[in-house]
Amino acid sequence: MIDDILQYNKQFVAEKGYESLITDKYPAKKLAVLTCMDTRLTELLPRALGLRNGDAKIIKNAGGLILSETDSAIRSLLVGIYELGVKEVMVIHHTGCGACHMSYDAFKPHMLKYGIPESVLAAWQKKGIVRWLDGFHDTEASVRRTVEAIVSHPLVPRDIVVRGFIIDSVTGELTEIH
Repeated sequence: MIDDILQYNKQFVAEKGYESLITDKYPAKKLAVLTCMDTRLTELLPRALGLRNGDAKIIKNAGGLILSETDSAIRSLLVGIYELGVKEVMVIHHTGCGACHMSYDAFKPHMLKYGIPESVLAAWQKKGIVRWLDGFHDTEASVRRTVEAIVSHPLVPRDIVVRGFIIDSVTGELTEIH
């Protein structure tokens, strides 16, 4: 698959397919979106929000979560705010999210099957893998927790607008979560 992508890329560059996508690093709408990495959202989310290339910083991870005050999602938001002029943040979870029922117990048999030794898993349990690989069980509550993690973060300025939503994974309809 990667070789196919590389071949496509050569053609894309040769045909100057990038020209209509040229923008700068600053989000035109001063917006950051924290969302899930689900493939259903790759094109649906920007289209449903009316976003074009260059309009927003879109930060994706499994579940669109913030797991700690130093994780990569909060780091990316801080870069967006302090370096790139972000003024508003949308937290967008989605219907049918796999992270909704994700757990270490579900991952463990797969890890063992792929040859990860039990001793390595035991060491990672001491490091907190059970919590780290845990998802959530209530999407609305997860949106609220994620919004609160951003709003209450000591390094996020108080004037940054942060709102939470759930997007329908099929239709793109947004529901605001208060």
